[in-house]
Amino acid sequence: MVYAPTGLSHAELELPDAGDALSACGLGQQVLRTDRSGMPLEWIDYREAVRLQFMGQVAYAFGTALFRLRGGTNARSGQRTSVVVHSIVATVGHTRNPGARRHDYTPPLNNETLFKRDAHLCLYCGVQFQPQQLSRDHVRPFYLGGQDRWTNVVTACRRCNNHKANRTPEQAGLQLLAVPFTPTYAEYIYLKGRRVLADQMEYLRAHFPRSSPLHQREV
Repeated sequence: MVYAPTGLSHAELELPDAGDALSACGLGQQVLRTDRSGMPLEWIDYREAVRLQFMGQVAYAFGTALFRLRGGTNARSGQRTSVVVHSIVATVGHTRNPGARRHDYTPPLNNETLFKRDAHLCLYCGVQFQPQQLSRDHVRPFYLGGQDRWTNVVTACRRCNNHKANRTPEQAGLQLLAVPFTPTYAEYIYLKGRRVLADQMEYLRAHFPRSSPLHQREV
């Protein structure tokens, strides 16, 4: 049992039982927030999930029960207040989902999400590496007009990137193993997740394009 943070100082937070697989996730497990219609919005922590619940901004919640927050005792009923934090919560109000407002929305490009898009595989040699052993390669080099965008960048190990240098894959005698693509907003939410649970992944998959390579990902 862990005491909740400032603002919920008189409450106690219960983690899953030791035998539960979720116990390994601990307090760092993220909650998937959606809008009322079910469109994925962002990842939040349990503190924000509880705050939204107390503010009356949670329309409904479902998925795995991650935490239970116990508060004070009602003087009339003698019952202690209790809030359960689930793995997915749908909220009311402004969506803050640029992917829903703009059809031309392009997620920001960074190495962390790029490497996850490509499953931490070097798309030239096909070997999986740790993030610190990977780099961002521009398929079409800058000097040939290539740009720093999702459709022109792939994950590459440092050896393959050094070998390719300032050349195209064809010029370097390399074969690109997959076509780089721009993630949709739902795909980008998945790529930003630190530890995606099975029910969260199933939910996100329902919002991926049918052609998305991410359908084959395992949690």
